Amino acid sequence: MQHRIVVLGAGYTGAVAAGRLAKRLHREDVAITLVNPEPDFVERVRLHQLAAGQDLRPRPFDEMFAGTGVALKLAKVTAVDVDRKSVTVTAANGHGREELAYDTLVYALGSGWNDGGVPGTAEHAHDISGRPGALRLRDRLAALEAGRPVTVIGGGLTGLEAATEIAEARPDLDVALAARGALGDWLSDKGRAHLRKVVDGLGITVHENAAVTAVAADRVTTADGRDIPAAVTIWTTGFAAHPIAAATTLELAEGGRIVVDGTMRSVSHPDVYAVGDAAMAIGPEGKPLRMSCASGVPMAWQAADALAARLAGTKVPRVPVRYFQQCISLGRREGLIQFVTADDRAVDRALTGRVAALYKELICKGAAWGVANPTAGMPSRRRRIVRHELPSPARAEAVA
Repeated sequence: MQHRIVVLGAGYTGAVAAGRLAKRLHREDVAITLVNPEPDFVERVRLHQLAAGQDLRPRPFDEMFAGTGVALKLAKVTAVDVDRKSVTVTAANGHGREELAYDTLVYALGSGWNDGGVPGTAEHAHDISGRPGALRLRDRLAALEAGRPVTVIGGGLTGLEAATEIAEARPDLDVALAARGALGDWLSDKGRAHLRKVVDGLGITVHENAAVTAVAADRVTTADGRDIPAAVTIWTTGFAAHPIAAATTLELAEGGRIVVDGTMRSVSHPDVYAVGDAAMAIGPEGKPLRMSCASGVPMAWQAADALAARLAGTKVPRVPVRYFQQCISLGRREGLIQFVTADDRAVDRALTGRVAALYKELICKGAAWGVANPTAGMPSRRRRIVRHELPSPARAEAVA
C-alpha cells in the first residue's frame, strides 16, 4: 500500500516540498498529490513587476514535475478535515467536487491580502498578493493618464518594491508612499540613506508616520487627519493566513497560522505538516518566522526531510531556519541588500546600487529555478518506507 501524501498549494513552499519528497522517497512507496488551482507557478516575489507592465516567464507545472511521480490536481481547496484525514476540493473550472484521503498532509496554502479592516480598502484599493490582483492593477495603471496620483500604502518590502517599480516604469505618474513609521526605519544607516536617495531620485513623495485610517475612490485619510490624493491606491500593509485552517481542529496561533514544531509538524496533529506563510514556526532567539520566501523555502526543506526520515525510520534532521539578508528591488536598475542577524535584525553591512539589483535578480531566479527543478542537485538514492503510520509527537521525539 502506498503512503498517500497530499500537498495543498503550489507556491514556493508547496512546490518545493512536493519535489523534495519525490526525490527523498521511493516512488513505489508513496503517492504524492499536489493540489493547486492554477496550472503554472506564480513568482509571487515578482508580482510588483507584473503590475508595472512587465511580462513574467510562464512556468507550467506539468513541465516542472514531468517524470518526478508528483501528480498535479488542478483544484481549489474548499475544506480540510484533519480528524477524518480528508481534503475537499472543487475542480479549477468550478465543476465537480471531490474528497482526497491522505496519510500525511502538507499544508502550504500560504497567505493572501490583508486589508486590516480599514474602511474603504476592500472597495477602493488594489492588492498585489496574487496574480489576479496584480493583473487588475496592471490594467488600471495602463489606463491611467499622465499626472494622476498613485499612492502605495505600506512601507515594508512589498510597498517599497511596488512604489519604486511603478515610479520607474511610469515616470509620468505622481507616485506616493505612505508609511506607518519612518522610511526604512528597520534598515541600517547605509540602507536608509540609499533607500532615500533612490526614492527621491524617482520622484516618489513619502508620507512618514502616516497610518491610513480610511480609503476613498480618490484619496486616503491618515490618523492625523491628512488627505493624500490617490486615483489608484495600492494596499501592501501585510498578509493574512489562508482561512481554511481556521475551520479545522488544528492548533492555531493568533492570526490563523498553524502552530508547528521545529520540523514543521503540527503540534496537535502529527500527520499534518505546515510550511511557509501558513505556519507559525519559531526561529532564532524565540522569534516567530516572518511570512516570506526567505523563511518559507527552508521550512519546506525541513518539513520534507523530516517527513521522509520519519517514514523511512531514520534520524530526523533538524536544521534551524535563520535569516541572512533582506533583498529589496528598487526598480530594475537599483537594489538594496540589507544583511541581518539570524533573527532578522539589520547589521551595518549592506549592498546598494546596480550590484544589489543584480544580486536580488539572482536570488529571484534561483528561487524560481529551485521550484522549476524540484529534484535537481539532490542525491538520487530514494529511501524505502518502513512505517506508514506516523508516531505520536512524544514518541517521535524519543525516536529522533
